[in-house]
Amino acid sequence: MLVMVRPRTIWALAAVALVVALVYRLGHVLAPFVLGTALAYFLNPLANRLQRIGLSRAWAVAVIALVGLSALVASALWLLPALLGQVREAVEALPRTVRAGFDLLTLRFPEVMEDDGSFLRQIMTDFTERLRLMALALVGGTVNTVLSAVGTLVFIMATLTISIYLLYDWNRIVAGADRRLPPDQAPLIRRLARDIDGVMTGFVRGQVIVGALLATFYSTVLMTLGLNYALLIGLLSGALNFIPYLGSFSGFILATGVALVQYWGDWGQVALIAFVFVAGQVVEGNFITPRIVGDSVKLHPVLLLLALAVGGTLFGFAGLLLGVPLAAAAGVVVRYFDAEYRARIRRRRSPQTDQPRPD
Repeated sequence: MLVMVRPRTIWALAAVALVVALVYRLGHVLAPFVLGTALAYFLNPLANRLQRIGLSRAWAVAVIALVGLSALVASALWLLPALLGQVREAVEALPRTVRAGFDLLTLRFPEVMEDDGSFLRQIMTDFTERLRLMALALVGGTVNTVLSAVGTLVFIMATLTISIYLLYDWNRIVAGADRRLPPDQAPLIRRLARDIDGVMTGFVRGQVIVGALLATFYSTVLMTLGLNYALLIGLLSGALNFIPYLGSFSGFILATGVALVQYWGDWGQVALIAFVFVAGQVVEGNFITPRIVGDSVKLHPVLLLLALAVGGTLFGFAGLLLGVPLAAAAGVVVRYFDAEYRARIRRRRSPQTDQPRPD
């Protein structure tokens, strides 16, 4: 039996296919647009609140932009010099650290490392040479460093400009899209849109807050303990926290590795630095995330990892940005239709269960 597909459905599927194809082909170009849209989306409630207290939309956007740019510049002036200094020190020290580990292995396991043709020795030599070349390229490549800095600045300015324009017109864009919804499906679409908005808002805002708290905690405690590159390790752990277990695991490995080199022989200090990450993970998993993010997100860590992997593989950096929102939206839609399906099954079974049993 042939299934009749309405023209509206065909057009909708064609539009989705076109969007996917465009993102696939232009993923590297769309990154500032995706980030700008995300910023406008999350700042729109704040702009609406400023409007409710008497500001016009233009003044609300101007206040948000001014405060945001001031915070960004202040953070850059305060954190960026120290962060760049630690990055440079880490890049310069990495080959020496690997060489120290190479010498330690030679001292501990001479029978394995003394042979010039041994497989392990060859791997260590090649790895050290690659690190040395990378350090020379990053530290000594002045022209490339300047070009990279200019490109990053252009990317940031484009993202901020797009977000300001979208934030100013956000309510009109949403109202225009709402007016063009098909009348028979409009209530369902609005309901799903509200649910998707709640899920994405809860997840992304919660993860940003949790990541900022963890970055502050790890950086402050590690700097207090005197660990080298503490600021870099703490910020990296907080920034990677949105990927399940990656932030804490990578921070644990980096901090413990640096502590082993810096405090070799002082095992109490090494254990204390490792304990910082264990304690941070326990507190984050049992207290911070449940309080801030809550249980309403309903994004399983495996699905989140799958969304990030698929999005990054297919669409590059833009796919990484779009992976989580699309996974959240898909989860809301799937849960809705699953609930509808189970309700339909219960309605079909209810007349049979309500019939009187024979004596």
